[in-house]
Amino acid sequence: MLNRLALLFAAATLALLPQIAAAELKRIDSKSAFVELVQGKTLARPMVRLQVRPDGSITGRGVTWDVTGTWSWENGFFCRDLNWGGDDLGYNCQEVRANGRDMRFTSDRGAGDSADFRLR
Repeated sequence: MLNRLALLFAAATLALLPQIAAAELKRIDSKSAFVELVQGKTLARPMVRLQVRPDGSITGRGVTWDVTGTWSWENGFFCRDLNWGGDDLGYNCQEVRANGRDMRFTSDRGAGDSADFRLR
């Protein structure tokens, strides 16, 4: 009985981990706070490495293709226009959340898909 209870507790804890991690990410709502986080850093996730520079440029690699683009800060959102390996990914404004180590970008002003990056 004790083993089952411990297993149930462990499963419940694991199920809550993504929500706990998400709760640790705080909304970034100013350009200055965003620039402070990304300046001199690489945004990394599996097979993707990006540099988002204070001058409004974006460069990097996604899988084996170059990523280029521009960004601006508009009404509390990170707005970017990207090209990946010759494909225009278009313009999109995204909500940004971070904890100093990790960043989450959520498309469509926070209503769309999310991408998590590690700051390196």
